[in-house]
Amino acid sequence: MNKITVYERADFEGLSREFTCDVPDLHELDFGDCITSLKVVGQPWIAYTQPKYEGEPHVFEEGEYAAVERPNSFSALRLVHHDLLDPQITLYERPHLQGACKVVSEETNLAYGYFNDRVASHVVQRGVWLLYQHPNRGGWHCLAWPGERVDDYGAQLHFQARLSHLRPLRTGGLDRRGNTVRGDMGGCEGVRGVQGREKRLWGHNVEDTGGRGGRGDAM
Repeated sequence: MNKITVYERADFEGLSREFTCDVPDLHELDFGDCITSLKVVGQPWIAYTQPKYEGEPHVFEEGEYAAVERPNSFSALRLVHHDLLDPQITLYERPHLQGACKVVSEETNLAYGYFNDRVASHVVQRGVWLLYQHPNRGGWHCLAWPGERVDDYGAQLHFQARLSHLRPLRTGGLDRRGNTVRGDMGGCEGVRGVQGREKRLWGHNVEDTGGRGGRGDAM
């Protein structure tokens, strides 16, 4: 099962809550703006600083986070329910998917090649991607969702010729039968609200160290 357990204090202390599907407003469940540590099992989760999936998003992949980078600031939680296996994104050096292109299927530091700071448009075939301004997951970055087509980085992202690093989100663990854990698209008893639309949001990067003590990837 995909789930996130959130705690009001660092090192998994204090009051806690466990969720298995989207929570559009943690304040309605008396747990808004108080998360300091958390644990993720299965698919990644996105924590937002405002209700209804607004504000600054932070990505947390499977693991234990003894101290999050933005404590006491999360107001909504969303499960990444997409299939994250076999990710693929195609980058283009000109707007409207024109010019030279590069197909990427794994984490890539563009500074090591010929496509650094040259990307002007993209289309996502599979997976959910994080796009970074600087090498080594540095600087400002945003989410790119499966099926997404961005024709002009300058007009749509204000990110023309600035992409230097990208990576796909990691899939969750395996169940007892060895099957990949997937997100639950169904409702959640006791939690009001429905799936909000997917949003492409920016934020300043915080390195995702993963595992125990990791702080998540701020977006």
